[in-house]
Amino acid sequence: MNMHANLPGAQQHLVDVRGLSLAIGAKGREIVRDVSFSVAPGEFVGLVGESGSGKTQAARAIMGLTPPPLVRTAGSIVFEGEDLALAGEKRLRALRGARIGMVFQEPMTSLNPSSTIGSQLDEGLALHRPRLSKAERREMALDMLARVGIADPAAALAAWPHEFSGGMRQRMMLASVMLLEPALLIADEPTTALDAVVQRDVLELMVKLTRERNTAVLLISHDLPMVARYTERVIVMKQGAVVESGNTAAMLAAPAEDYTRTLLEAIPRRQPARALPPAEPVVEVRRLVVDYAGHQRLFSRTAAKRVLHGIDLAIRPREVVAVVGGSGSGKTTLGRTIAGLIAPTEGEILFKGRSTARRDPGWRDYRLNCQMVFQDPYSSLNPRMTIAQLVGEGLRQLEGMSAADKRARVARMLQEVGLDIGKYGERHAHELSGGQRQRVAIARALVRHPAFVIADEPVSALDVTVRAQVLELFAELQDRHGFSCLFISHDLGVVEQVADRVLVMQGGRIVEQGSRDQVFDHPQQAYTRTLLSAIPALIPVPGGGMQLKWRFDEPGAAEPVSLAL
Repeated sequence: MNMHANLPGAQQHLVDVRGLSLAIGAKGREIVRDVSFSVAPGEFVGLVGESGSGKTQAARAIMGLTPPPLVRTAGSIVFEGEDLALAGEKRLRALRGARIGMVFQEPMTSLNPSSTIGSQLDEGLALHRPRLSKAERREMALDMLARVGIADPAAALAAWPHEFSGGMRQRMMLASVMLLEPALLIADEPTTALDAVVQRDVLELMVKLTRERNTAVLLISHDLPMVARYTERVIVMKQGAVVESGNTAAMLAAPAEDYTRTLLEAIPRRQPARALPPAEPVVEVRRLVVDYAGHQRLFSRTAAKRVLHGIDLAIRPREVVAVVGGSGSGKTTLGRTIAGLIAPTEGEILFKGRSTARRDPGWRDYRLNCQMVFQDPYSSLNPRMTIAQLVGEGLRQLEGMSAADKRARVARMLQEVGLDIGKYGERHAHELSGGQRQRVAIARALVRHPAFVIADEPVSALDVTVRAQVLELFAELQDRHGFSCLFISHDLGVVEQVADRVLVMQGGRIVEQGSRDQVFDHPQQAYTRTLLSAIPALIPVPGGGMQLKWRFDEPGAAEPVSLAL
């Protein structure tokens, strides 16, 4: 669905990129090859492709922000009639922020942790609007924070970035960019780490603010349903080159290029429900309560916060139970508590009917049979260890196994995840791609053939085709080894593909649970319906294309909900 009115055919381009090429050094490998595209005033344009396709570098080149050693070897970038490829650094600094704004993927790394929100909002205004007084700049900042849905703007100005959730930080980032009323907004994966409802709120807010000022948006994303919802035109890139571009709805319905069809085929889709025989639970959680201790301040201590309220859960053999919910719902805390990484305040966790409390005999057996796959494999894999050592680490506590047998097990496990030990065994984590690192994390979790695996957002950081490969691999391994799985995710498309049963969490409680088909097709709770309605789905149409479809009623571009500090 287009979020803007149709643009007049004769309208001048705001930015016109022609024949852009970027290379590693003047004669090095080309990262971007002969790329051409344009964006008109007020237009929403999507830029999609796999990781490494060059889409981010092509967009950053508009602002002159390509990192060294990348250099422009050919092409022009005309913005408002001026060729920015010929502009000096002083001119580019004057345009950045004032005329061209950028919202980055992770606001915590783009917001200065040592400065308050107020000082960061004031910085751009002081630089680009020097005639404004400090009081005028403060009023503008307060007004913008209110517009992005912050309930107490004055308190927010005095707060620090770490005091906000991811969704609120992204609102702050959007506020700082839109304060200067740029003509072009470049949004680079602006909602990747956010849950479904917050994604919708942030994007609807972006649409609202940019429409008011006729700001053009270049949206960089691998989330094709989101691109289908919010863009008018889409540009598809592969290995540094544009392979297809055109009207978003028409291209999705009838893609002309094989690569575009490959991207569409990689979108998660529901598989037939599995029939699992009745059996005693592998893992059972009873009345689980977790409190986070309060923080010690100078003369006082804040009260403890309850994050899980009496959770009851049972997971059967070979079953995949997905946990979904908004940020702060407690789903990750639940997974980490079941894994033994957080001590429960009350309640018990049983493994095959035996207590897993540290003082009980069943604790060691459970810890060896419960493994975890984390969201970011780069931070969970030891950078000093080789891939073979990382996978083999899981066998250290396995008794009665010779060193040769362990090496053979590691080689087999790496082969199962598609990594040959001869080629990858002596490499380190930084030498692998994101998808390959996640394969290593899965291999390390499964190498000792555990009975239970907890997967916490295992594919959220991967692009669409790599995500499809990892999900297919995960399903194959689960079928082959028969482990039970607690699958934590905010990506409802992924959950719909992998889950047998779904739990919906809100405020530390399970508000709804049932089979995947029951929860997705006939939700009983209003919160579940809101969650499922937040993000559109793409469904197949004849000819190999896709069509945008809402699970329930199409939401309107509602006013953003005010969020308290």
